[in-house]
Amino acid sequence: MTSPIPKTRFPGGIDVPVLGQGTWHMGERGGDWKQEAESLRHGLDLGMTLIDTAEMYAEGGSESVVGEAIRGRREEAFLVSKVLPYNASTAGTVRACEESLMRLGTDHVDLYLLHWRGGYGLDETLEGFERLLEAGKIKAWGVSNFDVDDMEELDSFSKDCAANQVLYNLARRGIEFDLLPWCQKRGIPVMAYSPLDEGRLLRHPELVHIAKAHQATPAQVALAFLLSRPGVIAIPKTGSRQRAEENRASVDLHLTPENLANLDQVFAPPKRKKPLEMI
Repeated sequence: MTSPIPKTRFPGGIDVPVLGQGTWHMGERGGDWKQEAESLRHGLDLGMTLIDTAEMYAEGGSESVVGEAIRGRREEAFLVSKVLPYNASTAGTVRACEESLMRLGTDHVDLYLLHWRGGYGLDETLEGFERLLEAGKIKAWGVSNFDVDDMEELDSFSKDCAANQVLYNLARRGIEFDLLPWCQKRGIPVMAYSPLDEGRLLRHPELVHIAKAHQATPAQVALAFLLSRPGVIAIPKTGSRQRAEENRASVDLHLTPENLANLDQVFAPPKRKKPLEMI
Protein backbone atom coordinates (compact mmCIF):
# COMPACT_ATOMS: atom_id res chain seq x y z
CA MET A 1 0.00 0.00 0.00
CA THR A 2 1.30 3.46 -0.88
CA SER A 3 1.64 5.73 2.13
CA PRO A 4 0.39 9.32 1.91
CA ILE A 5 3.17 11.83 1.43
CA PRO A 6 3.89 13.44 4.81
CA LYS A 7 3.55 17.19 5.01
CA THR A 8 5.45 19.98 6.67
CA ARG A 9 4.13 23.38 7.62
CA PHE A 10 5.36 26.74 6.44
CA PRO A 11 5.46 29.53 9.06
CA GLY A 12 2.27 31.03 7.57
CA GLY A 13 0.35 27.86 8.37
CA ILE A 14 0.32 26.26 4.89
CA ASP A 15 0.96 22.51 4.79
CA VAL A 16 2.92 21.14 1.82
CA PRO A 17 4.16 17.64 0.89
CA VAL A 18 7.77 16.93 1.85
CA LEU A 19 8.35 15.35 -1.57
CA GLY A 20 7.88 17.68 -4.52
CA GLN A 21 9.08 18.07 -8.09
CA GLY A 22 12.07 20.04 -9.33
CA THR A 23 12.40 21.43 -12.85
CA TRP A 24 16.02 22.54 -13.21
CA HIS A 25 17.13 21.78 -16.81
CA MET A 26 13.54 21.38 -17.99
CA GLY A 27 12.61 23.49 -20.99
CA GLU A 28 16.13 23.53 -22.38
CA ARG A 29 15.19 21.48 -25.45
CA GLY A 30 11.87 22.20 -27.12
CA GLY A 31 11.48 18.60 -28.24
CA ASP A 32 11.34 17.45 -24.60
CA TRP A 33 8.66 19.89 -23.41
CA LYS A 34 5.69 17.58 -23.99
CA GLN A 35 7.27 14.68 -22.12
CA GLU A 36 8.46 16.96 -19.30
CA ALA A 37 5.00 18.46 -18.85
CA GLU A 38 3.44 15.00 -18.87
CA SER A 39 5.89 13.86 -16.17
CA LEU A 40 4.92 16.82 -13.99
CA ARG A 41 1.22 16.11 -14.50
CA HIS A 42 1.80 12.49 -13.52
CA GLY A 43 3.62 13.74 -10.43
CA LEU A 44 0.53 15.76 -9.54
CA ASP A 45 -1.56 12.60 -9.91
CA LEU A 46 0.81 10.90 -7.46
CA GLY A 47 0.44 13.66 -4.86
CA MET A 48 3.72 15.48 -5.49
CA THR A 49 1.90 18.78 -5.75
CA LEU A 50 4.80 21.12 -4.91
CA ILE A 51 6.50 22.15 -8.16
CA ASP A 52 9.67 24.23 -8.00
CA THR A 53 10.91 26.36 -10.89
CA ALA A 54 12.73 29.66 -11.52
CA GLU A 55 13.05 32.39 -14.10
CA MET A 56 16.69 31.34 -14.53
CA TYR A 57 15.91 27.78 -15.60
CA ALA A 58 16.20 27.62 -19.40
CA GLU A 59 15.71 31.40 -19.39
CA GLY A 60 12.03 30.99 -18.56
CA GLY A 61 11.58 27.77 -20.52
CA SER A 62 11.12 25.73 -17.36
CA GLU A 63 8.29 28.01 -16.21
CA SER A 64 6.63 27.58 -19.61
CA VAL A 65 6.79 23.78 -19.23
CA VAL A 66 5.28 24.07 -15.74
CA GLY A 67 2.57 26.34 -17.13
CA GLU A 68 1.67 23.68 -19.68
CA ALA A 69 1.70 20.98 -16.99
CA ILE A 70 -0.71 22.78 -14.66
CA ARG A 71 -3.10 24.05 -17.32
CA GLY A 72 -6.58 23.26 -16.01
CA ARG A 73 -5.09 21.98 -12.74
CA ARG A 74 -3.74 25.13 -11.11
CA GLU A 75 -5.68 24.58 -7.90
CA GLU A 76 -3.89 21.25 -7.36
CA ALA A 77 -0.37 22.68 -7.50
CA PHE A 78 1.75 24.54 -4.96
CA LEU A 79 4.00 26.64 -7.21
CA VAL A 80 7.44 27.89 -6.23
CA SER A 81 9.50 30.22 -8.42
CA LYS A 82 12.52 32.47 -7.95
CA VAL A 83 13.81 35.90 -8.87
CA LEU A 84 17.40 36.26 -10.06
CA PRO A 85 19.58 38.47 -7.86
CA TYR A 86 20.31 40.95 -10.64
CA ASN A 87 16.54 41.48 -11.01
CA ALA A 88 15.96 41.77 -7.25
CA SER A 89 15.55 45.53 -6.84
CA THR A 90 12.12 46.55 -5.56
CA ALA A 91 10.72 47.31 -9.01
CA GLY A 92 12.73 44.53 -10.64
CA THR A 93 11.36 41.91 -8.24
CA VAL A 94 7.80 42.92 -9.09
CA ARG A 95 8.51 42.95 -12.81
CA ALA A 96 10.31 39.58 -12.74
CA CYS A 97 7.43 37.99 -10.86
CA GLU A 98 4.88 39.35 -13.30
CA GLU A 99 6.86 37.90 -16.20
CA SER A 100 7.07 34.55 -14.43
CA LEU A 101 3.30 34.60 -13.91
CA MET A 102 2.77 35.11 -17.63
CA ARG A 103 4.94 32.11 -18.47
CA LEU A 104 3.25 30.01 -15.80
CA GLY A 105 -0.21 31.02 -16.97
CA THR A 106 -1.43 31.90 -13.49
CA ASP A 107 -2.25 34.98 -11.43
CA HIS A 108 -0.10 34.02 -8.44
CA VAL A 109 2.69 31.78 -7.18
CA ASP A 110 2.42 30.20 -3.76
CA LEU A 111 6.05 30.83 -2.77
CA TYR A 112 8.51 33.28 -4.34
CA LEU A 113 12.22 33.03 -3.53
CA LEU A 114 15.29 35.20 -3.95
CA HIS A 115 17.51 32.76 -5.87
CA TRP A 116 20.74 33.86 -4.17
CA ARG A 117 22.20 37.08 -2.80
CA GLY A 118 23.37 39.72 -5.23
CA GLY A 119 24.06 43.43 -5.41
CA TYR A 120 20.71 44.68 -4.19
CA GLY A 121 20.07 45.12 -0.48
CA LEU A 122 17.70 42.75 1.24
CA ASP A 123 15.49 45.69 2.15
CA GLU A 124 14.93 46.44 -1.54
CA THR A 125 14.02 42.86 -2.37
CA LEU A 126 11.74 42.53 0.66
CA GLU A 127 9.90 45.68 -0.38
CA GLY A 128 9.28 44.04 -3.74
CA PHE A 129 7.99 40.93 -1.99
CA GLU A 130 5.66 43.05 0.13
CA ARG A 131 4.21 44.74 -2.94
CA LEU A 132 3.62 41.36 -4.55
CA LEU A 133 1.94 40.09 -1.39
CA GLU A 134 -0.36 43.11 -1.26
CA ALA A 135 -1.29 42.59 -4.90
CA GLY A 136 -2.02 38.89 -4.33
CA LYS A 137 0.61 37.84 -6.85
CA ILE A 138 2.50 35.78 -4.29
CA LYS A 139 1.21 34.05 -1.17
CA ALA A 140 4.54 33.82 0.68
CA TRP A 141 8.22 34.57 0.12
CA GLY A 142 11.51 32.97 1.01
CA VAL A 143 15.14 32.66 -0.02
CA SER A 144 17.57 30.26 -1.62
CA ASN A 145 21.27 29.60 -1.03
CA PHE A 146 21.29 31.55 2.27
CA ASP A 147 23.75 30.47 4.96
CA VAL A 148 23.28 31.14 8.69
CA ASP A 149 24.80 34.62 8.60
CA ASP A 150 22.52 35.51 5.67
CA MET A 151 19.50 34.16 7.52
CA GLU A 152 20.38 36.12 10.63
CA GLU A 153 20.68 39.31 8.61
CA LEU A 154 17.37 38.55 6.92
CA ASP A 155 15.80 37.88 10.31
CA SER A 156 16.78 41.41 11.41
CA PHE A 157 14.62 42.78 8.57
CA SER A 158 11.66 40.40 8.73
CA LYS A 159 10.42 37.29 10.53
CA ASP A 160 8.23 36.27 7.59
CA CYS A 161 10.65 34.10 5.59
CA ALA A 162 8.74 30.94 4.66
CA ALA A 163 11.58 28.71 3.39
CA ASN A 164 15.25 28.42 2.49
CA GLN A 165 16.15 26.32 -0.55
CA VAL A 166 19.71 24.99 -0.49
CA LEU A 167 21.90 22.22 -1.87
CA TYR A 168 21.44 19.22 0.41
CA ASN A 169 21.93 15.51 -0.14
CA LEU A 170 23.89 12.62 1.34
CA ALA A 171 27.11 13.74 -0.30
CA ARG A 172 26.66 17.37 0.77
CA ARG A 173 25.61 17.43 4.42
CA GLY A 174 27.31 20.62 5.54
CA ILE A 175 24.05 22.34 6.48
CA GLU A 176 23.46 19.77 9.21
CA PHE A 177 26.08 21.45 11.40
CA ASP A 178 24.35 24.81 11.79
CA LEU A 179 21.98 25.95 9.03
CA LEU A 180 19.51 23.09 9.24
CA PRO A 181 19.21 23.29 13.06
CA TRP A 182 18.86 27.09 12.80
CA CYS A 183 15.94 26.73 10.39
CA GLN A 184 14.36 23.83 12.29
CA LYS A 185 14.41 25.82 15.54
CA ARG A 186 12.46 28.62 13.84
CA GLY A 187 10.07 26.39 11.93
CA ILE A 188 11.46 27.41 8.52
CA PRO A 189 11.40 24.44 6.11
CA VAL A 190 14.56 23.67 4.13
CA MET A 191 13.99 22.76 0.48
CA ALA A 192 16.72 20.36 -0.66
CA TYR A 193 17.66 20.87 -4.28
CA SER A 194 19.74 18.30 -6.22
CA PRO A 195 18.76 15.61 -3.68
CA LEU A 196 20.43 12.95 -5.85
CA ASP A 197 23.61 15.04 -6.32
CA GLU A 198 22.83 15.38 -10.03
CA GLY A 199 22.66 11.59 -10.34
CA ARG A 200 26.06 10.83 -8.84
CA LEU A 201 24.54 9.12 -5.79
CA LEU A 202 22.75 6.58 -7.95
CA ARG A 203 25.99 4.70 -8.60
CA HIS A 204 27.35 4.75 -5.05
CA PRO A 205 28.05 1.21 -3.75
CA GLU A 206 26.55 1.81 -0.29
CA LEU A 207 23.28 3.10 -1.72
CA VAL A 208 23.19 0.19 -4.15
CA HIS A 209 23.75 -2.22 -1.24
CA ILE A 210 21.00 -0.70 0.96
CA ALA A 211 18.63 -0.49 -2.01
CA LYS A 212 19.02 -4.21 -2.76
CA ALA A 213 18.26 -5.09 0.86
CA HIS A 214 14.98 -3.15 0.66
CA GLN A 215 14.11 -4.15 -2.92
CA ALA A 216 14.33 -0.47 -3.70
CA THR A 217 16.55 1.78 -5.84
CA PRO A 218 19.51 3.97 -4.90
CA ALA A 219 17.44 7.06 -5.72
CA GLN A 220 14.79 5.97 -3.24
CA VAL A 221 17.44 5.45 -0.56
CA ALA A 222 18.85 8.95 -1.13
CA LEU A 223 15.39 10.49 -0.98
CA ALA A 224 14.33 8.45 2.05
CA PHE A 225 17.36 9.77 3.91
CA LEU A 226 16.24 13.37 3.32
CA LEU A 227 12.61 12.60 4.12
CA SER A 228 13.73 11.28 7.51
CA ARG A 229 14.91 14.80 8.42
CA PRO A 230 12.26 17.00 10.08
CA GLY A 231 11.35 20.12 8.15
CA VAL A 232 13.11 19.06 4.92
CA ILE A 233 11.39 19.09 1.51
CA ALA A 234 13.09 17.15 -1.29
CA ILE A 235 12.52 18.31 -4.88
CA PRO A 236 14.00 15.76 -7.30
CA LYS A 237 13.73 16.54 -11.00
CA THR A 238 12.70 14.03 -13.62
CA GLY A 239 11.17 14.18 -17.06
CA SER A 240 10.04 10.55 -16.93
CA ARG A 241 6.73 9.12 -15.68
CA GLN A 242 8.54 5.99 -14.50
CA ARG A 243 11.10 8.00 -12.52
CA ALA A 244 8.30 10.09 -11.02
CA GLU A 245 6.70 6.89 -9.75
CA GLU A 246 10.07 5.73 -8.42
CA ASN A 247 10.53 9.01 -6.55
CA ARG A 248 7.02 8.81 -5.13
CA ALA A 249 7.66 5.30 -3.80
CA SER A 250 10.55 6.61 -1.68
CA VAL A 251 7.93 7.62 0.88
CA ASP A 252 7.32 3.94 1.57
CA LEU A 253 11.00 3.21 2.19
CA HIS A 254 11.86 3.38 5.89
CA LEU A 255 15.60 3.20 6.54
CA THR A 256 16.62 1.21 9.60
CA PRO A 257 18.91 2.56 12.34
CA GLU A 258 21.59 0.27 10.91
CA ASN A 259 21.07 1.75 7.44
CA LEU A 260 21.41 5.27 8.79
CA ALA A 261 24.52 4.35 10.78
CA ASN A 262 26.11 2.87 7.66
CA LEU A 263 25.28 5.99 5.69
CA ASP A 264 26.89 8.12 8.42
CA GLN A 265 30.05 6.04 8.10
CA VAL A 266 30.25 6.52 4.36
CA PHE A 267 28.84 10.07 4.19
CA ALA A 268 30.11 11.51 7.46
CA PRO A 269 27.98 14.28 8.97
CA PRO A 270 29.88 17.54 9.48
CA LYS A 271 31.80 18.11 12.70
CA ARG A 272 32.55 21.77 12.02
CA LYS A 273 31.21 24.72 10.09
CA LYS A 274 31.53 24.41 6.31
CA PRO A 275 30.85 27.08 3.69
CA LEU A 276 27.44 26.68 2.11
CA GLU A 277 27.78 24.68 -1.12
CA MET A 278 26.04 25.75 -4.32
CA ILE A 279 25.77 24.39 -7.85
